[in-house]
Amino acid sequence: MSLRIGIVGLPNVGKSTLFNALVCARQAEAASYPFCTIEPNEAVVGVPDPRVERLAAIVKPKKITHTAVDFVDIAGLVRGASKGEGLGNQFLGHVRETDALLHVVRCFHDEDVAHVMGEVEPARDIEIVEAELLLRDLQTVEKRVEKVRRQAQADKAVREELSVLEDLKSHLDAGTPAGDFGDSRSGASAALLSELNLLTAKKTIYCANVDEGGLAGTGAWVTAVRDYAARRDAEAVVICAEIEEELAGLDEAERREFLASYGTDESGLDRVIKTGYRVLDRVTFFTTNENEVRAWCLPRGRKAPQAAGLVHTDFERGFVRAQVIPCEEFVRRGGEAGCRAAGVMRVEGKDYVVQDGDVVLFLHSP
Repeated sequence: MSLRIGIVGLPNVGKSTLFNALVCARQAEAASYPFCTIEPNEAVVGVPDPRVERLAAIVKPKKITHTAVDFVDIAGLVRGASKGEGLGNQFLGHVRETDALLHVVRCFHDEDVAHVMGEVEPARDIEIVEAELLLRDLQTVEKRVEKVRRQAQADKAVREELSVLEDLKSHLDAGTPAGDFGDSRSGASAALLSELNLLTAKKTIYCANVDEGGLAGTGAWVTAVRDYAARRDAEAVVICAEIEEELAGLDEAERREFLASYGTDESGLDRVIKTGYRVLDRVTFFTTNENEVRAWCLPRGRKAPQAAGLVHTDFERGFVRAQVIPCEEFVRRGGEAGCRAAGVMRVEGKDYVVQDGDVVLFLHSP
């Protein structure tokens, strides 16, 4: 169960440069003119997690597999996109199926890279993009209202749905994102929002894209992005997409040296991925055997049978029990045999909630 994150923003904010860094190759053309990205780009990026390597050093499997994040990059959105301006609106459907949005905001000055609004102003730029996302959601809800209204006369359940939809339409009409919509009458609104998959109901990570001189994150533009994110109760990260693209071409030793020169041991992209995990409240568990050490992504709070279902659907149907070892104990004791001898392997049943870092062996019936 990988995460899917959609990359949105105005044209010329560095989205394609960031995407190039994500895929460690120049698969997305980066240029200094608007609408350089015409077709949506997609990439699957492994999530950096040193625990995988530590487990593999003990198990010595034939291969290791990190959990992954799918990134989807679309053409930049401009004011009026919901009415057909620009190109980004054509591809919003590609980010509708994502779990979260990474909103890239330009926080750098470059005379050679045109800004579609003439000058950098982060709060305004964010509001332009979010207004277009909201208008797209409003169009989606209006179409659903028209459809449901025709069916409402003869079906009470449909009439209840129509009532929720009309409230949601009024909510969006007022300029308020779908994520703030609540319905105290029933759980109908939550179910409907899940079904509609509205863009403004998604968690958003605001990404302040700075130049090399802005990495400290103390400038006024970055502060504006952070303040905006705080008002939205959202996360903000600072990144220099051009530096990340340089990092993508280095081997591991060179990467460490390069990052150390900036006083850090973590790239901006690593922070983006970790922030995505935190925002979406995911945990990672591991399975190990001689063939593969593998990391798995699971929503926090899920129980052992559901985790087993990620490994194989038959495992969930025939779940019997799980043998669980915390990752740090697995490493400390030198593997499964050492954990058994030390009595740190636990046997858990179907009500066990999987924790971040669990190494799990699922036992199941045929």
